[in-house]
Amino acid sequence: MIITKTPFRISFAGGGSDLPAFYRRKEGCVLSATINKYMYVAIHPTFNKEDTVIKYNRTETVQDCRKIQHPIARQLLLDHKVSGVEVASMADVPSGTGLSTSSAYTVGLIHALYAYQGKFCSQQRIAKEACEVEIEKLGEPIGKQDQYGTAVGGIKFIRFLPDETVDVEPLVISADIRRQLDSNLLLFYTGLTHAAGDILKEENANISNEEEKFNALVQMTELAKVMRVALLAGNLTEFGSLLHQYWLLKKQLAGRISNNVIDDCYNLAMKSGALGGKLLGAGGGGFLLFYCEKGHQKRLRSALNKLVELPFSLENSGTKIVYVGEKEWD
Repeated sequence: MIITKTPFRISFAGGGSDLPAFYRRKEGCVLSATINKYMYVAIHPTFNKEDTVIKYNRTETVQDCRKIQHPIARQLLLDHKVSGVEVASMADVPSGTGLSTSSAYTVGLIHALYAYQGKFCSQQRIAKEACEVEIEKLGEPIGKQDQYGTAVGGIKFIRFLPDETVDVEPLVISADIRRQLDSNLLLFYTGLTHAAGDILKEENANISNEEEKFNALVQMTELAKVMRVALLAGNLTEFGSLLHQYWLLKKQLAGRISNNVIDDCYNLAMKSGALGGKLLGAGGGGFLLFYCEKGHQKRLRSALNKLVELPFSLENSGTKIVYVGEKEWD
């Protein structure tokens, strides 16, 4: 048996600039970080070698991998020419909540398949293959930030270049600033899920056809660069304020990014001590991320007591193998 562990990601700024409608005209960039919430993917030979079993929120058993209904599992097993296995997945958070569960599954399964075949594959190569699978082969209307954001660990600045290449820059931040950032970031689940593909289709069309939307995204990438500088300088108060500016711009990209429920929760948090925040993922639901200094967190938690808080910490690891056969890996 092989088990992989792939972290979910939070993004601070730049989302949308990883779509081809943007980065083919102007370089895109995203500031993001991995957190200690994970997608686990296990792969194991089946007892009956004719069967291939896929377990997620349902169980599929097939003799022909082409008949697998789960599109990512089907594509990857066919690409890697692997059958006669059982693939099971578990996650720390629900899907459709803006933490990149789908791409984390793709990344984790790619990693597991390479390990199952006794092959090494780097994190960036896994991310590149995940993009090829989700965007090119399956035709998902998504960008590249989630694949790189989950495959490669830590706080990082990711650049999306017009020639389709991706550059990942790990940010070296002092231990004290990192601890302070960690303790001042809060996540709350809105109780709403979203269909990211539908929202991203609208966003893609808007930035392709409306110069105003494209220019708003240019401003968002500039904010991502300023936030990167603020983090490296240890200026977390500025970082929190920039997060708020970014959210105001992001809402302009598509009509379904926010709604009354999200706006009410966000405004309440800002009145209760948050310096800034944003909805994670494409929009429409999922998790709200806030930057709130320690002295105001009790008031903010009280104000948002109808939402479920997700305690979390930043982490440095990307996708990794945690179990092979009978041996656990630290």
